[in-house]
Amino acid sequence: MKVTQKFYFILGLLVLFTLVLSACGGSANTTANTGNTGEEEANEQPAAQTSESILDRVRSRGKVVCGGRTDLTGFGYLNADGENIGFDIDLCHAVAAAVLGDANAIEIVPLTAADRGPALQTAEVDLLSRNVTWTSSRDAQWGNFTVVMFYDGQTFMTRVDSGIEGPEDFDGSTVCVTSGTTTEANLNQYFSDNGWEYEAVIFEETAAVYGAYESGRCDLTTSDQSQLFSVRSGFENPDDHKIFDFFISKEPLTPAVPHGDDSWFDIVKIVMFSLINAEELGVTQANVGSMGDNSDGRIRTLVGTGDDWGYGQWGLDADALARAIAAVGNYGELYARYFGENGMAFFMERGLNENYANGGALYAPPIK
Repeated sequence: MKVTQKFYFILGLLVLFTLVLSACGGSANTTANTGNTGEEEANEQPAAQTSESILDRVRSRGKVVCGGRTDLTGFGYLNADGENIGFDIDLCHAVAAAVLGDANAIEIVPLTAADRGPALQTAEVDLLSRNVTWTSSRDAQWGNFTVVMFYDGQTFMTRVDSGIEGPEDFDGSTVCVTSGTTTEANLNQYFSDNGWEYEAVIFEETAAVYGAYESGRCDLTTSDQSQLFSVRSGFENPDDHKIFDFFISKEPLTPAVPHGDDSWFDIVKIVMFSLINAEELGVTQANVGSMGDNSDGRIRTLVGTGDDWGYGQWGLDADALARAIAAVGNYGELYARYFGENGMAFFMERGLNENYANGGALYAPPIK
């Protein structure tokens, strides 16, 4: 009996010792994982968030977090009072008004061009509203692109006295361009297709690109036409620079949301659609509050006093879209605020950004 008891006593100690070693090993692995770089932690973040919808998260924190800019006049920039304003910023205000009832319940996270994809992939932002081109690969890799809110195209800017009159003079030029953008890829493709040589002067920060161009480091700079208009408006002598009127690419600028939340994707789309439909129906920032008994059923539905437009399924109020319109106006008002003849930023013809009824490309599904 004594031998047997001694045997089991020793066996028990061995088992206990093994368990202790196992526990220590588990602690070491956990410490190593938490010591990994931010990239690995960021990659794990979306999986941790899948149990909570973006709408729930927005309501819990009391604000919509939008990726934007503070340096692009007209789209996302700081006014004289230090307020972040612009076309893209107002789209964020519209979403906040619809889902929270407070257009000012937003936080803008300034993002560089290189930051845009990771910010969506990790769900750092609820909405990317920062001049970003919708492409098939970005749709697959970055997030869900919602509704084209600005039709644009890539072109070039040069000095009036550069001697460059058109593409026939581009061969052998130096070109300032932002890295990590479709702009950079389009530039390479365009020159390659035409058999031309060029020297690319590349910067990650947009401000550095145009600072180098304005200082004379490059013959040309290239970007979306709207961005070139924006940048030129801030030059010391804007009239010394000309922007070409041809496009080398299609650049549909589109707000985007993280993958994995169809309801939030739908909510942002319907808010964008409401701004486009409001212009078509004559609903404005000034009159939206008095449209509840309008004789046009489409208008009553849009402002929340008519038929159900799906708000209940998305957890929204009937007047959610009316609040968005009251906050920023319809699409035409939004465009004119920054790019109209009396706009705060610069003048740019609407072109494709006219409503389809006026010969443009803007067309939204009906709200019903």
